[in-house]
Amino acid sequence: MGHGRRLARRLAQPEEHSARLILRSAAAKPDALAIIALAVDSHIEGVGTLEPRVPIAADAWVEVELPTEGEPPPLAIDVYSAVGDEHARLTALTLLARLETATAWNLRPDFAY
Repeated sequence: MGHGRRLARRLAQPEEHSARLILRSAAAKPDALAIIALAVDSHIEGVGTLEPRVPIAADAWVEVELPTEGEPPPLAIDVYSAVGDEHARLTALTLLARLETATAWNLRPDFAY
């Protein structure tokens, strides 16, 4: 596939909006994804890839961002939406409530960006 065709396909993808939750506990990325998937009755897509994610709604998914090597937590849980910023934030807050009910995690929204 030529460079132009790859670029056109990338540009044709829907715009992604995101909202971030901060987990103030230590957790490994695979464990965090598994816990999120269990809490929302979903699964992990892209296991073994660089960008695994958990679908949490028709147009929303979660990715986990680890601190850079050697840094302590927090762990970032990024909620993405193809619908818009408000949908991403509402979905993130719904996820936060579900995770705090289902786990002992201490989370906070980080919607400053």
